[in-house]
Formats: sequence, structure tokens, C-alpha cells
Amino acid sequence: MRGEKLFRYIKTLILVTLLIIFLAPFLVIIMNTFKSTQQFVENPISLPTSFNFDNYIKAFSDMKFATGFINSVIITVFGVFIIVFFSSMTAYLFARFNWKINKILFFIMVASMTVPFQVIMIPLVTIYGGFGVLDSKLTLLFMYLGCGAPFAVFTFHGFIKGVPIALEEAATIDGCSRLRVFFQIVLPLLKPVMSTVIVLDVLWIWNDYLLPSLVLQSPELRTLPLSTYNFFSSYTVDYSPLMSGLVMTIIPVLILYLFLQKYIVKGISEGAIK
Repeated sequence: MRGEKLFRYIKTLILVTLLIIFLAPFLVIIMNTFKSTQQFVENPISLPTSFNFDNYIKAFSDMKFATGFINSVIITVFGVFIIVFFSSMTAYLFARFNWKINKILFFIMVASMTVPFQVIMIPLVTIYGGFGVLDSKLTLLFMYLGCGAPFAVFTFHGFIKGVPIALEEAATIDGCSRLRVFFQIVLPLLKPVMSTVIVLDVLWIWNDYLLPSLVLQSPELRTLPLSTYNFFSSYTVDYSPLMSGLVMTIIPVLILYLFLQKYIVKGISEGAIK
């Protein structure tokens, strides 16, 4: 009994220590939002002398937070929707039709996940720049579909293969078309894994800086991560408002994650069982 209690205490201590280590950077950022940039440069890990929200007001104004927030919401919502919609249908096609071309395409799609985006970003921007379609939300959404589809297809594919095909056969006997079988029988069963894909893609698209910085050039099209660039000048960085802007950018997706975390765990566990 003593050994079990000691092991439980040690495990709890390790978990608490890891929690503090993971939360420390975020807590340091929050502390520095209440200090001036000079105070941050002098001692970034010191406690603030007062809780002054001027940095948040300055960040909201300089970032044009409302415009950036609307752009981020539009791009994230539509980006996640098209990834989930097309990827689920593609995964169903790969899982249910034993065509040779499907096996080849599925292998290519899975293999593409090993290619770093940094390898293709310059050719990608050069090609699309030559077509004159950069600086457009539609182009950005199309690129998000291309980058996000392989992982989503791979995730949906494994889950769909675990769905009993007898359900689809029964629906077909009742007169359902293949399209109706997918949307009324298969798609509702994908909710657990779909919630996982949605949350992961929301976190990715909402926080993404690199791809929007390559595509979106007009200030009115900037997302929230791009808007934080306003605090960088040629020789200096306004650190405290910058950190306030980062906190304001994190809060919406953090709230979403807190509400959907049980669905993430459920989707991962059920996906593992499948």
C-alpha cells in the first residue's frame, strides 16, 4: 500500500511539474502584457507592478483587430468546411472502391504528408503569382485544401474502413443512391473523427502565419497572425502590445478548444478502436 501511495504521489508531482513547464511561456506572455516595452526588455520574467490594459487597447487599434478577426473567421470556417467536405468524400471513394488508381492516388496523398511546406512554398507562390491570382482569399482557401486534405483523407479513410458495409448494402436495397448512402448513412457515423479533424484544422488555419503571409498582400485581407506584424519596424519591436495582440489572438481558439475537448478525446479513442 505504501508503495502504491508513493508511486501515486510521484506521478502527481511529475504531472504538476510538466503542467507548470508547459504553462510557463504562456504565463510569461500574459505578465508582460501589463508592462511597458522598456520594462519587458529590462526583465521579461519579472512580475508587473500594476495591471494596466493600455497595451490591449493599443494592440486592438494598431492591429485593426476587428478586421483581422473577421478575416480569420471567414478563412478558418470556409477552409475547415471544404477540407472536411471534400476529404470525407475522397476517403469514402478510396475505402469503398477497389480501383487500382485509387490505391495509387491514396499512396501519393499519404506520401505528400512527408513533404515539408517550406520545400514547395517558393514554387507555389511563383506559379500562382504568374497566374496573377495571389492576394485572394479564394486562392488561400484552395491552398489550404491542398495542404490539409492528405491528413484528413488519411484519418477519414481509416475510420470509414471500420464502418460495417452491411449498413450501406441495406440502404442500397431500400433504394438509396450511392450519394445518399454517403450523406445519410456514412457521414453521420463520422462525427467523432470529424470533430477531431475540425479542431486540429481550426488550430492550424487560425494560427497559421506562413501561408497567409505568402498569399495575402493587402492590409485589409490580413488575418490576426499577420496583423501582429504591425508591431515590427525596421529597427525596433514594440513587445508589450505585440504580446497583448498574441493573447487576444489565442483567446478565441482557446475557448473553442475548451468547449470541444471532449469531442477530440472521443474522436481519437473511437478512431483508435476502429
